[in-house]
Amino acid sequence: MSIKTALRATSAIALCAFATTAIAQDTTITIATVNNGDMIRMQGYADIFTEQTGINVEWVTLEENVLRQRVTTDITTNGGQFDIMTIGMYETPIWGANDWLVPLDDLSEEYDVDDILPAMRNGLSHDGTLYAAPFYGESSMVMYRTDLMEAAGLEMPEAPTWQFIREAAAAMDDPENDINGVCLRGKAGWGEGGAFITVTGNSFGARWFDEEWNAQFDQPEWAEAVNFYVNLMNDYGPEGYATNGFNENLSLFQQGKCGMWIDATVAASFVTNPEDSTVADSVGFALAPNAEGVEKRSNWLWAWALAIPAGTQQEDAAKQFIEWATSKDYIELVAENEGWANVPPGARTSLYETPEYQEVPFAQMTLDSINAADPTNPTVDPVPYVGIQFVAIPEFAGMATEVSQEFSAAYAGQQTVEEALAKAQAITNETMEAAGYR
Repeated sequence: MSIKTALRATSAIALCAFATTAIAQDTTITIATVNNGDMIRMQGYADIFTEQTGINVEWVTLEENVLRQRVTTDITTNGGQFDIMTIGMYETPIWGANDWLVPLDDLSEEYDVDDILPAMRNGLSHDGTLYAAPFYGESSMVMYRTDLMEAAGLEMPEAPTWQFIREAAAAMDDPENDINGVCLRGKAGWGEGGAFITVTGNSFGARWFDEEWNAQFDQPEWAEAVNFYVNLMNDYGPEGYATNGFNENLSLFQQGKCGMWIDATVAASFVTNPEDSTVADSVGFALAPNAEGVEKRSNWLWAWALAIPAGTQQEDAAKQFIEWATSKDYIELVAENEGWANVPPGARTSLYETPEYQEVPFAQMTLDSINAADPTNPTVDPVPYVGIQFVAIPEFAGMATEVSQEFSAAYAGQQTVEEALAKAQAITNETMEAAGYR
């Protein structure tokens, strides 16, 4: 069923009972969002919101790195381009603390804030106040071709090690048939390849800083993690992996060109949807890997969430949209028209209590991965920061983007791993000294 048909077929599905402040019928809100599949799907259903409220919606849909740059510039300069921004667990507490966001402390009783998964609610709050509502939440996990795994004579453990991932990648790699053993992010950007190599580092015992805010890229755990990644991808990854992020690897996996893909749990619905994926009937799931002898796994914690910048002239209309798009009713709308496997995951407790959703093959693994992520204790050795794939300080985005660029240059063969790590060490220490952490 097409989305347009779905809109007509589900006209009886009401909006959730959000606050009903009178809104002018010609009101328009502008939303900046990321070009991920669930957000694109939301745009297709937005006509229902407009029909029932009279509020028009204009979209600015951007690639992840560009989105972060645009919304950060807009919020820090009070640019006023957007009434709603799609942001995540890194930005929300920092921007909330700076009074750059409208508090979401007056959402309706029917919206049921307490139903939001605690991990998501805590990560999108500052001092107990919610500043962004999760559209979907995620961790990361292994997605793999069950047919190729079986043909290789291997069985994926529920909790694999990186050493097993390399063994399986070698067994499934088939250049003659354009199948890469494994597809992983290498694209520059703190939230793209930077996020992936950070959690990989965690799983080898590495950390960004010691307890005195000294950079740790000169430590052997980082060298082990990055060299392992580079050797794995050079041997069994796709050509040009240094420029591949979430969307590029999703496309490769859907086309049957990856034996394994380790990435966001939210991707599961897109690799198991037969309308999008040529391998939909042969996908299995496992926890993100750890290195042998290391207790931390390479799973992260994230939510793409909707927030309202302070100073918007359309605060009431923006709140109405956020309540609609992140509600239980929206989840039911998508489920009725596209099946439970395609609803936005990882945001609400009630979703995982729904019998129909419990039958979705990746539902429990997603929840287990989210629950296993601990942003207050992200690394083997103690650290002074909160965050798993990021460090929750204002300076992180800038320096981590630079660090990720150095790593991507190493992936592309433009410099050695040792050179990239040395530059990462210098970039990070210089930033922290200038900011007064040391």
